[in-house]
Amino acid sequence: MDYVTTGASIQIQRSDGRIHSAVISSLNADTRSVTVEWFENGETKGKEIEIEQILALNPELLASAKAKLARKIPAPIRNLKNENEAPSMIPSPRKVNKQEDKVPEQENQAANNKPSGIPFKPPLSRGNSNSNIPSSRRRSNCVKEVEKLKKNRDERRARNAEIIHNRLEDGETPSGPNFDFLQMIREYRDSLDFDEITMSDPVMDHQICVCVRKRPRNKKEKNKKEIDVITIPDKYTTLVHEPKLKVDLTKYLENQKFRFDYSFNENATNEMVYRYTAQPLVATIFEGGMATCFAYGQTGSGKTHTMGGDFSGKEQDCTKGIYAYTARDVFILNSQAKYHNLGLKICASFFEIYGGKVFDLLRNRKKLQILEDGKQQVQVVGLSEKEVKGVDDVLDLIKIGSGIRTSGTTSANSHSSRSHAVFQIIIRKGKANKLHGKFSLIDLAGNERGADTSSANRQTRMEGAEINKSLLALKECIRALGRKGGYTPFRASKLTQVLRDSFIGENSKTCMIATISPGMSSCEHTLNTLRYADRVKELPSNGPMPQAAPLPNILERSESKKSESDTPSDSKSSDLALLCSHNDDIGNDDNGWLLTFHETVTQLQDAEEQLIEAHRAYVQKQKSITDIEERMLHEVDTNVEYDIEEYSKNLDTVLSEQMKSIDELREKLQRLQSVIQEEERVSRNLKKSTAPS
Repeated sequence: MDYVTTGASIQIQRSDGRIHSAVISSLNADTRSVTVEWFENGETKGKEIEIEQILALNPELLASAKAKLARKIPAPIRNLKNENEAPSMIPSPRKVNKQEDKVPEQENQAANNKPSGIPFKPPLSRGNSNSNIPSSRRRSNCVKEVEKLKKNRDERRARNAEIIHNRLEDGETPSGPNFDFLQMIREYRDSLDFDEITMSDPVMDHQICVCVRKRPRNKKEKNKKEIDVITIPDKYTTLVHEPKLKVDLTKYLENQKFRFDYSFNENATNEMVYRYTAQPLVATIFEGGMATCFAYGQTGSGKTHTMGGDFSGKEQDCTKGIYAYTARDVFILNSQAKYHNLGLKICASFFEIYGGKVFDLLRNRKKLQILEDGKQQVQVVGLSEKEVKGVDDVLDLIKIGSGIRTSGTTSANSHSSRSHAVFQIIIRKGKANKLHGKFSLIDLAGNERGADTSSANRQTRMEGAEINKSLLALKECIRALGRKGGYTPFRASKLTQVLRDSFIGENSKTCMIATISPGMSSCEHTLNTLRYADRVKELPSNGPMPQAAPLPNILERSESKKSESDTPSDSKSSDLALLCSHNDDIGNDDNGWLLTFHETVTQLQDAEEQLIEAHRAYVQKQKSITDIEERMLHEVDTNVEYDIEEYSKNLDTVLSEQMKSIDELREKLQRLQSVIQEEERVSRNLKKSTAPS
């Protein structure tokens, strides 16, 4: 063991026969072996080798040890004469303690006790040494190298420990059921070239802009140890790694690729999403156009977060959502000289569409009516518009409306929004308050389907049917906007009916933000969302992206001619048939039942509306009849000479009128009850037809 020292560089032989240099990191006296380390492929490796193998490969160690012994033995003997004298060869003298004074004596005694022919092993040096300078320098370089190796090894182990800890928290355990899928996803990602979107990338001009936003995994998904199955390698592409099993239970991935105008990963902020989606549309409403921005996706995928702002627990920061960013830029543009002299007035309205009904969120959810005037223009009767002077006024309205928005529970989210929230910024011009431009920002309800609605009660089932119908109608209306003319089925749902002017105007632009969840359990909903967004604006999955340029506006005259030739009821039926025929999620054999189901739900909603209006009219009529009866009784009580025949005739007329009103009300009630039974029957048949065989 005296032939070698820690930090020395020696030659070793590997198990495959290779011979290369290594550094001694430790000595093992009990086993007469040494531990060596070396760098290979960017990593530090090591092994234990017996001393005999070291001497066989490094015969110069014996000669070197003898030469060192001949040079260094006189130095400690000469120092024994005077312990207080320090050799003049020391580069940096320091105070010598008693422990250091004993070192030369120990070295001399060890040298004298050594048998002849065995080389002397110098003591290991720590820090500054009082030994010979050349040897100290050689030893210092070796020590530095060993310390560097040790530092790199410790840092590498710390990083690995942190990675393992994070993976354990994220469910990426080697024993987890989805670890094989995770390894496949990692290998696939390693083969990709990433080019993520940044704030410095140019903003393109689109008439229809469709983008996708991936949210980070939430606490619930981390606790369930779910893996991330979504990859966004560049600013256009979104990849879904769908886990699959073969017949023999072999695991594999089905990697599906989608391309959109923009793709945002989990690190994108609301401000970045706004910069590429809604911000380019703000100038449109000052030029007399209509702009719309939709947030679409599964419940819990981040729609309300994107539109309304960041959440901190249950509290929402409304200043960091697309609502607030849009209002900020609207007031910035309005203050510019180009538009300031036009005398524009900025107003805002906030309403929701729930179950085919419209409610004003700024008037404590007052129910509104949607009617068409003689010019085929859709009017929301009774909708309140609040004039706003600044961003703070807009934020106050958003807080009021968001607080009373209808929510419900689904299997996807324990507190899921079940209504379409529509926030509109309206610009009016002149004393006549003529409409100059309108920006509609819509937080759509969750696109639940399948198990989320099939086993629910009638109320939830009708909610889901109305949501799916409105989403299908919205897709077809946006696609019609991008075509040169063509029929726009806006009467198929209340949502598209309210937004009719945004789809057929001469200067209309729209953008859709499809929000997706990264978890493996949400993979089916994520694919449905991406397929929906892909059909809105079908971009090629490979090859260069199309050049961004404004698409031709559709001609409103062709739309008006078709609208005039059709009655609203006929158009509604034809629009439903069009939606069902374009629904790719259900086979052709089931389209008949789907159309019947939607028609029945529509009939149920109409019958409900008619009954409520008839009941309200009956109550008002009863009040007037009650007044007449009170006057008749007052006449009988105060006039002793009243005409009994006239009294009986008047009472008969009143009772006949009451019976007539009751019969009309009962007829509408019976119609509603029959439609309810029909909806139950159609719903059961639809469930059987769509159930997996």
